[in-house]
Amino acid sequence: SNCNVYGYRSHRHIPADVIHRPWRHHPGGRKVKRPMNLVGLVFGAMFGFVLAAGQLHDYDTIHATLRLESFYVFGLMGLAIGISAPLLWFLEKRQLATPYGGVLSLARSKIERHHIYGGALFGAGWSIAGTCPAPALAMLASGASYGAIAVVGLFIGLLVRDQQLERSNRLITEG
Repeated sequence: SNCNVYGYRSHRHIPADVIHRPWRHHPGGRKVKRPMNLVGLVFGAMFGFVLAAGQLHDYDTIHATLRLESFYVFGLMGLAIGISAPLLWFLEKRQLATPYGGVLSLARSKIERHHIYGGALFGAGWSIAGTCPAPALAMLASGASYGAIAVVGLFIGLLVRDQQLERSNRLITEG
């Protein structure tokens, strides 16, 4: 199936409230229970610990990687992909039921222009800031004041994205 986890083929068909806050919705329409928030918090904390243990929240580590002086981060990313891709493929083939009540179905899409622009924008932000969302939160949790600046920038980016989505949705409904 080419559908995403919500059963839609494209984000253009997903209701606006689900696009903005997908963690609050279940494919059947009911709200997700609070224990899932706790599970998310625990896994998020463990992920943050792994990032910090691997020094991926360190500005100098990221910049050394982006300057191609160190391949440590690329190796770690490759290891993560090498473990998760076959595992996700296996779980999808077994039609694993998700905690949200649906069947695991990974979205597959062709590379389009907006993917290239988004990737370039993300890469530019990553190289300038020396961090991306998860390591920025790990920076903040570890007491690095630079993390606060990066997190504020992340929220500004989310607000700009929401405004752009609202404009796009208005054009689609009006046009």
